[in-house]
Amino acid sequence: MTAAAADQQTQAAERIWQKVQLARHAKRPLFLDYAAALFGEFDILQGDRVFGDDKAILGGLATFDGQAVMLIGQHRGRSTRERIEHNFGMAHPEGYRKVVRLIKLAERFGIPVLTFIDTQGAYPGVGAEERGQAQAIAECLAVFSALNVPTIATIIGEGGSGGALALGVADRVNMLENSIYSVISPEGCASILWKTAEQAPKASAALKLTAEDLAGLGLIDHVISEGAGAHIDSAATISALHEALRAQLDHLQAMPNAERLNQRYAKLMTYNSTIGQTPILA
Repeated sequence: MTAAAADQQTQAAERIWQKVQLARHAKRPLFLDYAAALFGEFDILQGDRVFGDDKAILGGLATFDGQAVMLIGQHRGRSTRERIEHNFGMAHPEGYRKVVRLIKLAERFGIPVLTFIDTQGAYPGVGAEERGQAQAIAECLAVFSALNVPTIATIIGEGGSGGALALGVADRVNMLENSIYSVISPEGCASILWKTAEQAPKASAALKLTAEDLAGLGLIDHVISEGAGAHIDSAATISALHEALRAQLDHLQAMPNAERLNQRYAKLMTYNSTIGQTPILA
């Protein structure tokens, strides 16, 4: 590789790394901000009916333009106290089991499900593993994949690993322009491949984790424009997101159930294969 090519590669990695920093920006709107701005009558339901409640994931019935929906999202918190209360958006198994309970309730009453994703990943503690973290995430994936109501997922900040994917199996998957979605954090990837987190910018480029990259790979359906950035002008981002959700929900609800389910299944079957002759896992 020539010096000029290496320099271009470094600059490209730095630009992507800036996207990672924007996805984690302290002033970026969080799930409850979007819930307050886009939805009405949000009635939070608690508990998984097995172990307890997990405030890293909040969910319940709400209205969207007057229509009943099941609203579920990962909330990281903003202040130190709030972040501790919500475990920085990293859910335990009971959080994912609560999600399963809520979406089965939505299916029973024919209510669309809207999820908002913003997490570093599922909580990796010993207690979480002992209570079946992997099984709880797997159940989420299985139930979402066959859910007989319209589902829309939106990544609003950081979408990390299986903890994010558990809420990301949907008929339509959106990403905000400056959000990221990946199997591992850039720091974690760099620590494995190069034995140092200092190579995180290089890893972020290799992971193809930006909205633009994932749309090009066919792994998401729509990129929501943020204008100057959600951390600067949240109103513009909220307006663009409302427009996208309204159009997608109207389209999905007009489809016959069997057609919508078949389309969702067909999309899931393209993952880990090729889309447009471009290997997803290159």
